[in-house]
Amino acid sequence: MEAYFKDIKFKYKWRPYQKRVLLDLEEHLDDNHLHIIAPPGSGKTVLGLEVAIRLNKPTLIFAPTIAIRNQWVQRFCELFLQVNKQPNWISRDIKKPEFLTIVTYQALHATCTNTTIDEEIEDDEDELEKRSNRKATRIIDTKEIVKALKAKNIGTIVVDEAHHLKNEWWKSLNAVKTSIKPTIVGLTATPPYDVSYKEWERYIDLNGPVDAEISVPELVVENDLCPHQDYVLISEPTEGEHNFISQHRKKALIVFNDIIKDESFINALMSHPIYEAPLENLDSIYSNLEYYSAVLIFLKAAGKIVSQQHVEIIGNKKFEIPPLNYEWIEILLSFYLFDKNNYSDYYEHKESLINKLKRNGLIEKKTIRFRHNKKINSSLSNSLNKLKSIDKIVDLEHDCLNDKLRMVILTDYIRKDFLINEPVNNLALNKIGVLPIFEQLRRTNDRNLKLGVLTGSLIIIPQKSLPAFVEAAKAVNINSFTHSSVPYDQQYIIINASEKLKHDIVQIVTQVFEQGEIEILIGTKSLLGEGWDAPTINSLILASFVGSYVLSNQMRGRAIRSDRNNPNKTSNIWHLVCVDRSDMHGGDDIQLLKRRFKSFVGVSNGNDTTIENGIERLNLPEELNSSHLNDFNKKMKLNAGERELLKQKWQAALVNGESLTEEIKVPFPEDKNYKQTKKLYYDKTIANMFAVLGSSLIAFLDWILEIFGRTAKNIHSQQDLYKVLMVIGAIGVLFFSRQTYLTFRLFIKYHDISKDIHQIGETLLQSLIKMNIINTEHSKLEVVSSVNDFGAIYCHLEGGTTYEKSTFIKALQEIISTVDNPRYLIIRKKLFLKLISQKDYHSVPEFIGRNKKTAEYFEKQWRKLVGACELVYTRTIEGRKILLQSRINSLSSEFEEKTERISKWR
Repeated sequence: MEAYFKDIKFKYKWRPYQKRVLLDLEEHLDDNHLHIIAPPGSGKTVLGLEVAIRLNKPTLIFAPTIAIRNQWVQRFCELFLQVNKQPNWISRDIKKPEFLTIVTYQALHATCTNTTIDEEIEDDEDELEKRSNRKATRIIDTKEIVKALKAKNIGTIVVDEAHHLKNEWWKSLNAVKTSIKPTIVGLTATPPYDVSYKEWERYIDLNGPVDAEISVPELVVENDLCPHQDYVLISEPTEGEHNFISQHRKKALIVFNDIIKDESFINALMSHPIYEAPLENLDSIYSNLEYYSAVLIFLKAAGKIVSQQHVEIIGNKKFEIPPLNYEWIEILLSFYLFDKNNYSDYYEHKESLINKLKRNGLIEKKTIRFRHNKKINSSLSNSLNKLKSIDKIVDLEHDCLNDKLRMVILTDYIRKDFLINEPVNNLALNKIGVLPIFEQLRRTNDRNLKLGVLTGSLIIIPQKSLPAFVEAAKAVNINSFTHSSVPYDQQYIIINASEKLKHDIVQIVTQVFEQGEIEILIGTKSLLGEGWDAPTINSLILASFVGSYVLSNQMRGRAIRSDRNNPNKTSNIWHLVCVDRSDMHGGDDIQLLKRRFKSFVGVSNGNDTTIENGIERLNLPEELNSSHLNDFNKKMKLNAGERELLKQKWQAALVNGESLTEEIKVPFPEDKNYKQTKKLYYDKTIANMFAVLGSSLIAFLDWILEIFGRTAKNIHSQQDLYKVLMVIGAIGVLFFSRQTYLTFRLFIKYHDISKDIHQIGETLLQSLIKMNIINTEHSKLEVVSSVNDFGAIYCHLEGGTTYEKSTFIKALQEIISTVDNPRYLIIRKKLFLKLISQKDYHSVPEFIGRNKKTAEYFEKQWRKLVGACELVYTRTIEGRKILLQSRINSLSSEFEEKTERISKWR
């Protein structure tokens, strides 16, 4: 077979965006690559198959899992060939390629590295975790596989879920690509925007530049995705978990205070050359700025006086050394304990301190853990109350949907030790996993809901669903299989996946689920979290600890697909979080949730109906006490039941924009009320301080009236009135002299960044064009900036490709965020009233600062568009000193707020 049959045709109509891609296919393929980004449910699989058919060459398709590999075969047979039986010219074996070969990345990599791959555990998260810890360098040898592929004249390679290629698999695939030079069709829902620039370049090199992208809101407009919303159910640790966390926190605090009083440790730090003779060790100091800062901070906390020499090095006589905290002591101890070139005379003390940290659970594989402790995090992520939260969500969703409920619960691990061969299962459910969740729901199933389990190595279905399972199996020519009852519950059976059955088990169980014979399906994210398709899902619980951009979005994508048989479908996505109230930030569980939400785009819960990413759209409570948490949970439950209102919100929000735009947001301080100060109260600006001064004046006048009212009865003469006014005036001078000083100091020191943000964006754009990182015609590009009514500054690039926009935003964030450790600094200068010098420090973005010429071009554009500046190379002694000063004096250090990258429907 040398070509696809002429009568092969997609059985349905193409969606508008699919039509656009196919109409422009010739143009997209001018570089022999087609790279498409589209959300789950947008029809990437059928589009990839259609492109392969139009290219009309022997084709090799790569998928990330067996389930997705089998799905490609199923879709091709059902939607294009319209047959039930797989023809013999389709192969699932990389070692035996045919005209159309569909395999996993793992299979290719195993073949190229001469290793074995056990398909039984390929989707088993527990086993994969164990194997991932066995790291070994393998030699890539593609000779045999390339020979086999060339023999079949493979001319097209389709790369499904192409973001996986930031892993080891890309090495094997890249070697194959180089050898046979095929047309590459790259498909993904979640490009790895959060990786390093080097990894992104590798990704683009394989897949080519992005040719087409479609966003979630666009697909909701076209009814290809359904209206959906994220909900969070917050729980607190159980009493036992709380006691464990409290005890650990107490231990950490005791050790922290003990170290501050540790004379041996203090003497070791004070005897180090960077403290004892700082002016003679400037190179060492500026190469280890964090550690040097930590030494000074610790010694001040220990009651030691920081000498004048150190003040000279800092370069700021008014600089106040900050208090010692867990972050600084982690930095300090890491250097002291594990840097082999320092403190060799204190070997015994270091060993003693390491043992002390181990005994108290404050060290993990040479990482000091006072703040983010693995045991505390595990206690939160596996909290028993999360299992109770799942119970509550199940009841809530069943009340709303009744027998129409199609819920999926995704988690990280199977936890097979919770499946016991005993007549009764009373094991304590103290971990989150597939089987603990199944057990929790089974034990409390007074509603007789039909529960199922689907993982790579374990399948459980209700006994009453067996006839439906048998029929679904027969549809794929499987007429026999074995099963057994769950030992402690005869209402459930375990399906024994035979060699033949395992290839189609996901399809079979999915069909049973879609028929309603399973109402709640519990599975692992590795098997069902990516590529799996069950359009009837209308409720999803993410009981997973994963916070990565790619996998989080993939899991969520399972629920948002539209359903041809239910045009009114809406979907609820539930996230579980356990709050640690002993942590001022709520603990790592809630921080993980916030990171996860950076990749989720959805409709807001506020009065202003908008579509954007980030956790802010859900209005999480600022105070994490029980009362506020209960109120928030009640509101979440109430909103989750209003599915018709959810549809209306999406309809209202969609008319307010045309495309999803990624931009930089410099937020207004959360602890201050913008509207109560002034409309011109811009965050990160000097107007900030003037608004404070104005507010202070109003407050002072109010206080005067109050005092005057109280003392009026004691004023009997003009002389008494003068005395009262003099006292009030003196207090006012003392009060406002400080306010005025603070205001004026910031004003003369820095220029208002909200007025410069546009010019800084233009400078960046010119530099990226010069470096050929942005290749879109300049006339089609525009830097757009604004300040909203709430004081937040926004800036984004209009026009250009997705990659170009993302690169622009990433670089802009580097420029205006707190200075870290850039290769080049740029000092923004200005004269206030042509008399007083103002300056601020900014990082030159990493990929611009790699090269002296591009850094100098960036400086040239800055002078032209922004104003006076100075470029500083920070890898010299003098440059390091300026870098240290910039960290201390940077505008970002005057305010605590951080810049954000957000996506908004505009």
